[in-house]
Amino acid sequence: MAYAISDECISCGACAAECPVEAISEGDGKYVIDPEKCIDCGACAGTCPVDAPSAQ
Repeated sequence: MAYAISDECISCGACAAECPVEAISEGDGKYVIDPEKCIDCGACAGTCPVDAPSAQ
């Protein structure tokens, strides 16, 4: 099950820097996770200052 980023995202980029498979990219107003690339590791959730990424 892939992670997704909520509207709480402040576009800081911390999650993208931690993603080991480069599944996170800057979207329109917030970062987004490509569910096809996401390996459900949770690295993004551990670095987000506003807890925007979560398992779906």
